[in-house]
Amino acid sequence: MLALNIRFSHGSDAIFMGVRSLLCAVLVMAPTTSGAGEPRHVVGLADGREGYDNASFATRSKAIIESSGERLSLQQLSQGASLGLPPLTVSLRSAEVDLGRKLFFDRRLSANETLSCGLCHIPEQGFTQNELATPVGNEGKGVRRNAPSLYNVVFARHLFWDGREASLEDQVWSPLLALNEMANPSRKAVIERLRQHGAYSDEFSLVYEQGLTQATFASALAAYQQSLVAGSSRFDHWYFPEANPANQHPSILLSEEARRGFDVYQRSGCGSCHTLAEKYALFTDGQFHNTGVAYHSAVRGIKLEVVQVAPGLFIEPTVEVETETFVDNGRAEVTRRQQDHWRYRTPTLRNVAITAPYMHDGSFRTLSEVLDYYEQGGSGDPHQDPRIQPFVLTAAERLQLLAFLHSLTSDGVDALVADARSVPIGERGTDG
Repeated sequence: MLALNIRFSHGSDAIFMGVRSLLCAVLVMAPTTSGAGEPRHVVGLADGREGYDNASFATRSKAIIESSGERLSLQQLSQGASLGLPPLTVSLRSAEVDLGRKLFFDRRLSANETLSCGLCHIPEQGFTQNELATPVGNEGKGVRRNAPSLYNVVFARHLFWDGREASLEDQVWSPLLALNEMANPSRKAVIERLRQHGAYSDEFSLVYEQGLTQATFASALAAYQQSLVAGSSRFDHWYFPEANPANQHPSILLSEEARRGFDVYQRSGCGSCHTLAEKYALFTDGQFHNTGVAYHSAVRGIKLEVVQVAPGLFIEPTVEVETETFVDNGRAEVTRRQQDHWRYRTPTLRNVAITAPYMHDGSFRTLSEVLDYYEQGGSGDPHQDPRIQPFVLTAAERLQLLAFLHSLTSDGVDALVADARSVPIGERGTDG
């Protein structure tokens, strides 16, 4: 007998997405390879939702779990991929990064040993989840916000969409202890579980004088995330040619369409929040703004008519379904200030073409939907940022702007995927 305890995240189309993510979590447990017999360690392995209503739907996601990637020196890679980014202010140690990488993909970090950091921040999907608006955590519980990409997180002054943490060492504990994410009862419980696996105790002793402690555990996980540097895009080679003197003709690296798109970007006012500096470009001001999206989602509401539980399989609930209605006040949850209600951290536009879906709740699936939203002037929320006003793009300008956004993808993202898949998945029944 199969018992289902279904919990749904907010939003009209998030209903089947939550259930579907449960299936994805199961599917990716089995290693597979590409048709050529080689694992496909590249960005872009994600299931589009098109065709999921058909029983013949075939997932691509289970191809991402093969652990035969290429181990890289992420310290060296981070330097080579830093064109267009600020200088690193942290010192990365190889052994510490290696230990953090192993922890990142270990499902034994969760209370029931089924969820790892890498199941919400999937390397092949831009270290976020392209398939889901919001992740699903412990025992199918919904998570109320989109999983932010981890590219260049080392440069973020505030972490999480509401900015409640200021360091990665502090940040790592929030998902580990959240009841709807990894559901550990305490920090101590996490460390004690790791100590049951002798290899971790030995490895921590080799890297840290103190051995395995709460502080060294957080440092190792933070070190791996700090190494995920992804600059050096086509735009950077064009916009910062002085940083790459060997490139004699940087303009050839960026299409005319993308260069015109950069002009559209500037004229449209996008750069007022997604900022550029003189010598680098993070494409974020690091501040918090009300873009009207939370109001948009609140108006959209919840629809519980039909639930999709598998490709081509739908059910219409005949009994009361347990739901989770999320109250999300944004930055105000941290500051307790009314003026911060529904304000969220400005995400970077770097690698934006490979880190869908968009907004704090993942409510927009494509960049075109994002442009539609801003062109119409937001949601009509009377408290949204006054800079968000209706504007008009011609068909040509829209294509140009999209070309510019695609030019912000780092040339090192596939290397980060291959490196991530150089470690086996830690799970129940394994040691080390």
